[in-house]
Amino acid sequence: MYRRTLARRIALFSSLACVLAAPLAFGQVKDIKIAHIYSKTGPLEAYGKQTSTGFMMGLDYATGGTMMVAGKKLVVIEKDDQGKPDLGKSLLAAAYSDDKADIAVGPTSSGVALAMLPVAEEYKKILLVEPAVADSITGDKWNRYIFRTGRNSSQDAISNAVALDKPGVTIATLAQDYAFGRDGVRAFKEAIKTAKIVHEEYLPANATDFTAGAQRLIDKLKDQPGRKVIFILWAGAGNPFKIADLDLKRYGIEIATGGNILPAMVVFNQFPGMEGASYYYYGFSKNQTNLWLVTNHYLKYKSPPDFFTAGGFSAAMALVTALKKTNGDTATEKLIAGMEGMSFDTPKGTMTFRKEDHQAMQSMYHFRVSPGARPGAMADLHLVKEIKPADMNIPIRNKR
Repeated sequence: MYRRTLARRIALFSSLACVLAAPLAFGQVKDIKIAHIYSKTGPLEAYGKQTSTGFMMGLDYATGGTMMVAGKKLVVIEKDDQGKPDLGKSLLAAAYSDDKADIAVGPTSSGVALAMLPVAEEYKKILLVEPAVADSITGDKWNRYIFRTGRNSSQDAISNAVALDKPGVTIATLAQDYAFGRDGVRAFKEAIKTAKIVHEEYLPANATDFTAGAQRLIDKLKDQPGRKVIFILWAGAGNPFKIADLDLKRYGIEIATGGNILPAMVVFNQFPGMEGASYYYYGFSKNQTNLWLVTNHYLKYKSPPDFFTAGGFSAAMALVTALKKTNGDTATEKLIAGMEGMSFDTPKGTMTFRKEDHQAMQSMYHFRVSPGARPGAMADLHLVKEIKPADMNIPIRNKR
Protein backbone atom coordinates (compact mmCIF):
# COMPACT_ATOMS: atom_id res chain seq x y z
CA MET A 1 0.00 0.00 0.00
CA TYR A 2 2.78 2.39 0.94
CA ARG A 3 4.60 1.70 -2.31
CA ARG A 4 1.47 2.36 -4.38
CA THR A 5 0.83 5.60 -2.51
CA LEU A 6 4.44 6.69 -2.98
CA ALA A 7 4.31 5.88 -6.68
CA ARG A 8 1.12 7.91 -7.09
CA ARG A 9 2.72 10.88 -5.28
CA ILE A 10 5.82 10.71 -7.46
CA ALA A 11 3.66 10.58 -10.58
CA LEU A 12 1.59 13.51 -9.30
CA PHE A 13 4.67 15.64 -8.55
CA SER A 14 6.16 14.74 -11.95
CA SER A 15 2.96 15.80 -13.72
CA LEU A 16 2.84 19.03 -11.71
CA ALA A 17 6.48 19.76 -12.55
CA CYS A 18 5.75 19.29 -16.25
CA VAL A 19 2.76 21.62 -16.03
CA LEU A 20 4.80 24.29 -14.23
CA ALA A 21 7.69 23.95 -16.70
CA ALA A 22 5.47 24.10 -19.77
CA PRO A 23 5.11 27.92 -19.84
CA LEU A 24 8.89 28.24 -19.68
CA ALA A 25 9.42 25.78 -22.51
CA PHE A 26 6.61 26.80 -24.81
CA GLY A 27 6.40 30.48 -23.90
CA GLN A 28 10.10 31.22 -24.19
CA VAL A 29 10.64 34.69 -25.69
CA LYS A 30 12.64 34.59 -28.91
CA ASP A 31 15.43 37.10 -29.51
CA ILE A 32 15.18 39.43 -32.49
CA LYS A 33 18.29 38.85 -34.58
CA ILE A 34 19.62 41.71 -36.70
CA ALA A 35 22.47 41.13 -39.14
CA HIS A 36 24.54 44.27 -39.72
CA ILE A 37 26.68 43.78 -42.81
CA TYR A 38 29.07 46.64 -43.55
CA SER A 39 32.64 47.54 -44.45
CA LYS A 40 34.51 46.93 -41.21
CA THR A 41 37.59 46.85 -43.46
CA GLY A 42 38.29 47.89 -47.05
CA PRO A 43 38.19 51.23 -48.90
CA LEU A 44 35.03 52.43 -47.11
CA GLU A 45 36.12 51.31 -43.65
CA ALA A 46 35.79 54.79 -42.13
CA TYR A 47 32.18 55.05 -43.31
CA GLY A 48 31.32 51.56 -42.10
CA LYS A 49 32.69 52.08 -38.61
CA GLN A 50 30.72 55.29 -38.21
CA THR A 51 27.56 53.52 -39.33
CA SER A 52 28.11 50.78 -36.76
CA THR A 53 28.67 53.31 -33.98
CA GLY A 54 25.54 55.22 -34.92
CA PHE A 55 23.47 52.06 -35.27
CA MET A 56 24.31 50.83 -31.77
CA MET A 57 23.76 54.30 -30.27
CA GLY A 58 20.44 54.50 -32.10
CA LEU A 59 19.27 51.15 -30.73
CA ASP A 60 20.23 52.30 -27.25
CA TYR A 61 18.31 55.57 -27.64
CA ALA A 62 15.24 54.04 -29.31
CA THR A 63 14.86 51.33 -26.66
CA GLY A 64 15.59 53.57 -23.69
CA GLY A 65 18.79 51.70 -22.97
CA THR A 66 17.11 48.28 -22.65
CA MET A 67 17.95 46.81 -26.08
CA MET A 68 14.47 45.25 -25.87
CA VAL A 69 11.31 45.61 -27.94
CA ALA A 70 8.03 44.05 -26.80
CA GLY A 71 9.94 41.97 -24.25
CA LYS A 72 12.34 40.60 -26.88
CA LYS A 73 16.07 41.17 -26.82
CA LEU A 74 17.72 42.77 -29.85
CA VAL A 75 20.80 40.79 -30.87
CA VAL A 76 23.10 42.38 -33.48
CA ILE A 77 25.29 40.07 -35.57
CA GLU A 78 28.09 41.99 -37.30
CA LYS A 79 29.66 40.84 -40.57
CA ASP A 80 32.46 42.43 -42.63
CA ASP A 81 31.82 42.57 -46.40
CA GLN A 82 35.21 44.27 -46.98
CA GLY A 83 33.54 46.30 -49.75
CA LYS A 84 33.38 43.18 -51.96
CA PRO A 85 30.05 42.49 -53.72
CA ASP A 86 30.40 38.69 -53.87
CA LEU A 87 31.35 38.52 -50.19
CA GLY A 88 28.47 40.76 -49.17
CA LYS A 89 26.05 38.57 -51.12
CA SER A 90 27.24 35.37 -49.45
CA LEU A 91 27.28 36.96 -45.99
CA LEU A 92 23.67 38.06 -46.33
CA ALA A 93 22.59 34.59 -47.46
CA ALA A 94 24.41 33.07 -44.48
CA ALA A 95 22.81 35.61 -42.12
CA TYR A 96 19.31 34.70 -43.27
CA SER A 97 19.85 30.92 -43.51
CA ASP A 98 22.46 30.00 -40.90
CA ASP A 99 22.13 32.79 -38.32
CA LYS A 100 18.34 32.96 -38.72
CA ALA A 101 18.48 36.74 -38.84
CA ASP A 102 15.04 38.32 -38.81
CA ILE A 103 16.18 41.44 -40.64
CA ALA A 104 19.44 42.75 -42.13
CA VAL A 105 20.94 46.25 -42.20
CA GLY A 106 23.66 47.59 -44.53
CA PRO A 107 25.84 47.69 -46.52
CA THR A 108 28.27 50.59 -46.95
CA SER A 109 29.07 50.21 -50.66
CA SER A 110 26.54 50.66 -53.46
CA GLY A 111 28.18 47.86 -55.42
CA VAL A 112 27.77 45.48 -52.49
CA ALA A 113 24.17 46.58 -51.97
CA LEU A 114 23.25 45.83 -55.58
CA ALA A 115 24.67 42.32 -55.19
CA MET A 116 22.66 41.80 -52.00
CA LEU A 117 19.23 42.90 -53.26
CA PRO A 118 18.31 39.58 -54.94
CA VAL A 119 19.27 37.67 -51.77
CA ALA A 120 16.68 39.57 -49.73
CA GLU A 121 14.10 38.75 -52.37
CA GLU A 122 15.09 35.07 -52.44
CA TYR A 123 14.78 34.68 -48.67
CA LYS A 124 11.79 37.04 -48.44
CA LYS A 125 13.46 38.98 -45.64
CA ILE A 126 13.85 42.73 -45.22
CA LEU A 127 17.15 44.42 -46.03
CA LEU A 128 17.27 47.93 -44.56
CA VAL A 129 19.85 49.71 -46.71
CA GLU A 130 22.16 52.14 -44.93
CA PRO A 131 24.18 53.98 -46.19
CA ALA A 132 24.67 52.77 -49.83
CA VAL A 133 23.56 55.61 -52.11
CA ALA A 134 23.08 54.49 -55.73
CA ASP A 135 19.65 55.36 -57.15
CA SER A 136 19.28 51.88 -58.64
CA ILE A 137 19.01 50.33 -55.15
CA THR A 138 15.53 51.78 -54.79
CA GLY A 139 15.25 52.15 -58.57
CA ASP A 140 15.40 49.60 -61.35
CA LYS A 141 17.16 46.96 -59.17
CA TRP A 142 14.72 47.33 -56.28
CA ASN A 143 12.38 44.70 -54.84
CA ARG A 144 9.66 44.95 -52.18
CA TYR A 145 11.91 43.64 -49.40
CA ILE A 146 14.23 46.64 -49.69
CA PHE A 147 13.86 49.74 -47.50
CA ARG A 148 16.44 52.53 -47.32
CA THR A 149 17.07 55.11 -44.60
CA GLY A 150 20.19 56.39 -46.38
CA ARG A 151 19.77 59.16 -48.93
CA ASN A 152 19.83 58.22 -52.62
CA SER A 153 21.78 59.79 -55.47
CA SER A 154 18.79 61.90 -56.51
CA GLN A 155 18.48 63.44 -53.06
CA ASP A 156 22.19 64.26 -53.14
CA ALA A 157 21.97 65.64 -56.65
CA ILE A 158 18.82 67.71 -56.33
CA SER A 159 20.00 69.32 -53.11
CA ASN A 160 23.39 70.16 -54.66
CA ALA A 161 21.66 71.58 -57.71
CA VAL A 162 20.01 74.12 -55.40
CA ALA A 163 23.42 75.68 -54.85
CA LEU A 164 24.67 75.55 -58.46
CA ASP A 165 21.75 75.65 -60.88
CA LYS A 166 21.83 79.32 -61.80
CA PRO A 167 21.93 81.21 -65.11
CA GLY A 168 25.38 81.65 -66.61
CA VAL A 169 26.94 78.72 -64.74
CA THR A 170 28.91 76.07 -66.65
CA ILE A 171 29.65 72.80 -64.88
CA ALA A 172 31.91 69.79 -65.42
CA THR A 173 31.66 66.77 -63.12
CA LEU A 174 34.35 64.57 -61.57
CA ALA A 175 33.19 61.24 -60.15
CA GLN A 176 34.22 57.66 -59.44
CA ASP A 177 33.65 55.11 -62.18
CA TYR A 178 31.20 52.82 -60.40
CA ALA A 179 27.55 52.79 -59.32
CA PHE A 180 27.83 55.59 -56.74
CA GLY A 181 29.56 57.99 -59.13
CA ARG A 182 27.62 57.24 -62.30
CA ASP A 183 24.20 57.19 -60.63
CA GLY A 184 25.08 60.40 -58.82
CA VAL A 185 26.10 62.24 -61.97
CA ARG A 186 23.03 61.02 -63.84
CA ALA A 187 20.75 62.33 -61.10
CA PHE A 188 22.71 65.59 -60.88
CA LYS A 189 22.33 66.16 -64.64
CA GLU A 190 18.58 65.54 -64.41
CA ALA A 191 18.30 68.01 -61.55
CA ILE A 192 20.13 70.81 -63.39
CA LYS A 193 17.60 72.90 -65.31
CA THR A 194 19.34 76.26 -65.89
CA ALA A 195 23.12 75.78 -65.73
CA LYS A 196 25.05 74.01 -68.51
CA ILE A 197 26.99 70.75 -68.10
CA VAL A 198 29.81 70.41 -70.63
CA HIS A 199 31.81 67.37 -69.47
CA GLU A 200 31.70 64.25 -67.27
CA GLU A 201 35.00 62.86 -65.99
CA TYR A 202 35.06 59.38 -64.44
CA LEU A 203 38.15 58.01 -62.69
CA PRO A 204 38.80 54.67 -60.95
CA ALA A 205 37.29 54.43 -57.47
CA ASN A 206 40.77 54.00 -55.97
CA ALA A 207 42.41 56.77 -58.01
CA THR A 208 45.20 58.75 -56.36
CA ASP A 209 46.56 60.61 -59.41
CA PHE A 210 44.04 63.15 -60.67
CA THR A 211 46.33 65.10 -63.00
CA ALA A 212 45.14 63.77 -66.36
CA GLY A 213 41.48 63.94 -65.41
CA ALA A 214 41.88 67.46 -64.06
CA GLN A 215 43.55 68.61 -67.27
CA ARG A 216 40.60 67.32 -69.30
CA LEU A 217 38.23 69.20 -67.01
CA ILE A 218 40.25 72.39 -67.35
CA ASP A 219 40.33 72.09 -71.13
CA LYS A 220 36.54 71.80 -71.25
CA LEU A 221 35.92 74.75 -68.95
CA LYS A 222 38.70 77.31 -69.44
CA ASP A 223 37.21 79.06 -72.47
CA GLN A 224 33.62 79.03 -71.23
CA PRO A 225 32.02 82.39 -70.33
CA GLY A 226 30.57 83.19 -66.93
CA ARG A 227 30.94 81.17 -63.75
CA LYS A 228 32.79 77.85 -64.18
CA VAL A 229 32.51 75.01 -61.67
CA ILE A 230 33.92 71.50 -61.25
CA PHE A 231 31.42 69.50 -59.22
CA ILE A 232 33.14 66.64 -57.37
CA LEU A 233 31.26 63.48 -56.39
CA TRP A 234 33.65 61.22 -54.49
CA ALA A 235 33.60 58.69 -51.64
CA GLY A 236 36.31 56.86 -49.74
CA ALA A 237 40.04 57.04 -50.33
CA GLY A 238 41.80 59.49 -52.63
CA ASN A 239 41.78 63.28 -52.56
CA PRO A 240 40.20 64.72 -55.71
CA PHE A 241 40.64 68.23 -54.30
CA LYS A 242 44.27 67.92 -55.37
CA ILE A 243 43.07 69.28 -58.71
CA ALA A 244 43.19 72.71 -57.09
CA ASP A 245 46.99 72.42 -57.22
CA LEU A 246 46.74 72.93 -60.99
CA ASP A 247 45.95 76.60 -60.38
CA LEU A 248 42.25 76.51 -61.23
CA LYS A 249 41.95 80.17 -60.23
CA ARG A 250 44.08 81.08 -63.23
CA TYR A 251 41.19 79.95 -65.41
CA GLY A 252 38.46 81.26 -63.13
CA ILE A 253 37.34 77.73 -62.23
CA GLU A 254 35.71 76.96 -58.86
CA ILE A 255 35.20 73.67 -57.01
CA ALA A 256 31.89 72.52 -55.53
CA THR A 257 30.94 69.30 -53.78
CA GLY A 258 28.51 67.65 -51.39
CA GLY A 259 29.07 66.87 -47.73
CA ASN A 260 31.31 64.11 -46.42
CA ILE A 261 32.80 62.82 -43.18
CA LEU A 262 34.56 65.39 -41.02
CA PRO A 263 38.15 64.26 -41.76
CA ALA A 264 37.46 64.43 -45.50
CA MET A 265 35.96 67.91 -45.16
CA VAL A 266 39.02 69.46 -43.52
CA VAL A 267 40.13 70.33 -47.05
CA PHE A 268 36.90 72.35 -47.52
CA ASN A 269 38.43 75.14 -45.45
CA GLN A 270 40.84 75.78 -48.31
CA PHE A 271 37.85 76.97 -50.34
CA PRO A 272 36.08 79.73 -48.34
CA GLY A 273 32.65 80.47 -49.73
CA MET A 274 32.34 77.09 -51.47
CA GLU A 275 28.75 75.86 -51.52
CA GLY A 276 27.16 72.46 -51.66
CA ALA A 277 24.59 70.27 -49.94
CA SER A 278 25.07 67.69 -47.22
CA TYR A 279 23.13 64.74 -45.82
CA TYR A 280 24.18 65.67 -42.28
CA TYR A 281 26.38 68.01 -40.27
CA TYR A 282 26.19 67.77 -36.50
CA GLY A 283 25.52 71.47 -35.93
CA PHE A 284 22.65 71.88 -38.40
CA SER A 285 19.79 69.93 -36.77
CA LYS A 286 18.27 71.31 -33.58
CA ASN A 287 15.82 68.51 -32.70
CA GLN A 288 15.86 66.50 -29.46
CA THR A 289 17.17 63.30 -31.08
CA ASN A 290 20.19 65.05 -32.58
CA LEU A 291 20.87 66.82 -29.29
CA TRP A 292 21.01 63.42 -27.56
CA LEU A 293 23.29 62.02 -30.26
CA VAL A 294 25.69 64.98 -30.23
CA THR A 295 25.84 65.11 -26.41
CA ASN A 296 26.37 61.39 -25.89
CA HIS A 297 28.83 61.06 -28.76
CA TYR A 298 30.94 63.84 -27.24
CA LEU A 299 30.76 62.16 -23.83
CA LYS A 300 31.80 58.76 -25.18
CA TYR A 301 34.15 59.60 -28.04
CA LYS A 302 35.27 63.19 -27.27
CA SER A 303 34.19 64.28 -30.76
CA PRO A 304 30.98 65.20 -32.61
CA PRO A 305 28.97 62.55 -34.47
CA ASP A 306 29.75 62.36 -38.15
CA PHE A 307 27.97 61.92 -41.47
CA PHE A 308 27.50 58.14 -41.32
CA THR A 309 27.01 58.05 -37.56
CA ALA A 310 23.73 59.85 -38.11
CA GLY A 311 22.83 57.38 -40.86
CA GLY A 312 23.35 54.34 -38.65
CA PHE A 313 21.36 56.03 -35.90
CA SER A 314 18.50 56.68 -38.34
CA ALA A 315 18.46 53.02 -39.43
CA ALA A 316 18.15 51.94 -35.80
CA MET A 317 15.30 54.38 -35.22
CA ALA A 318 13.45 53.03 -38.25
CA LEU A 319 13.96 49.44 -37.19
CA VAL A 320 12.77 49.93 -33.61
CA THR A 321 9.80 52.02 -34.74
CA ALA A 322 8.76 49.21 -37.09
CA LEU A 323 9.16 46.52 -34.43
CA LYS A 324 7.10 48.53 -31.97
CA LYS A 325 4.35 48.81 -34.58
CA THR A 326 4.26 45.01 -34.94
CA ASN A 327 4.65 44.46 -31.18
CA GLY A 328 7.90 42.64 -31.82
CA ASP A 329 6.52 40.40 -34.55
CA THR A 330 9.26 39.88 -37.18
CA ALA A 331 7.04 38.31 -39.83
CA THR A 332 8.17 39.96 -43.07
CA GLU A 333 4.71 40.81 -44.40
CA LYS A 334 3.73 42.45 -41.13
CA LEU A 335 6.91 44.48 -41.12
CA ILE A 336 6.40 45.60 -44.74
CA ALA A 337 2.81 46.62 -43.99
CA GLY A 338 3.97 48.61 -40.99
CA MET A 339 6.95 50.24 -42.69
CA GLU A 340 5.34 51.41 -45.93
CA GLY A 341 4.48 55.06 -45.36
CA MET A 342 5.94 54.90 -41.83
CA SER A 343 7.39 58.07 -40.30
CA PHE A 344 10.10 57.94 -37.66
CA ASP A 345 12.36 60.32 -35.73
CA THR A 346 16.04 60.69 -36.65
CA PRO A 347 18.88 63.12 -35.89
CA LYS A 348 17.81 64.91 -39.09
CA GLY A 349 14.20 65.21 -38.01
CA THR A 350 11.31 63.12 -39.31
CA MET A 351 11.87 60.68 -42.16
CA THR A 352 9.11 58.81 -44.00
CA PHE A 353 9.39 55.66 -46.09
CA ARG A 354 7.76 56.35 -49.46
CA LYS A 355 5.27 53.57 -50.26
CA GLU A 356 6.23 53.31 -53.91
CA ASP A 357 9.91 52.43 -53.47
CA HIS A 358 10.56 52.41 -49.70
CA GLN A 359 13.03 55.27 -50.02
CA ALA A 360 13.19 57.48 -46.92
CA MET A 361 12.09 61.02 -47.70
CA GLN A 362 14.28 63.36 -45.67
CA SER A 363 15.81 66.81 -45.38
CA MET A 364 19.14 67.82 -46.90
CA TYR A 365 21.26 70.86 -45.99
CA HIS A 366 22.54 73.62 -48.27
CA PHE A 367 25.83 74.80 -46.74
CA ARG A 368 28.51 77.39 -47.37
CA VAL A 369 32.11 77.18 -46.15
CA SER A 370 32.77 80.09 -43.81
CA PRO A 371 34.79 82.96 -45.33
CA GLY A 372 36.95 82.84 -42.20
CA ALA A 373 37.57 79.06 -42.28
CA ARG A 374 41.04 78.07 -41.07
CA PRO A 375 43.02 75.58 -43.19
CA GLY A 376 43.71 72.36 -41.33
CA ALA A 377 40.87 72.82 -38.83
CA MET A 378 37.52 71.02 -38.70
CA ALA A 379 35.30 72.05 -41.60
CA ASP A 380 33.56 75.32 -40.75
CA LEU A 381 30.19 74.98 -42.47
CA HIS A 382 27.33 77.44 -42.20
CA LEU A 383 23.75 76.40 -42.88
CA VAL A 384 22.24 78.34 -45.77
CA LYS A 385 18.94 76.46 -45.88
CA GLU A 386 17.34 73.20 -44.80
CA ILE A 387 16.05 71.63 -48.00
CA LYS A 388 12.94 69.76 -46.88
CA PRO A 389 11.43 66.70 -48.60
CA ALA A 390 8.63 68.83 -50.04
CA ASP A 391 11.25 71.01 -51.76
CA MET A 392 12.71 68.09 -53.71
CA ASN A 393 10.95 66.21 -56.50
CA ILE A 394 12.66 62.84 -56.06
CA PRO A 395 11.96 60.58 -59.07
CA ILE A 396 10.44 57.12 -58.58
CA ARG A 397 12.69 54.90 -60.68
CA ASN A 398 11.50 51.38 -59.88
CA LYS A 399 9.19 49.24 -62.00
CA ARG A 400 6.62 48.44 -59.35
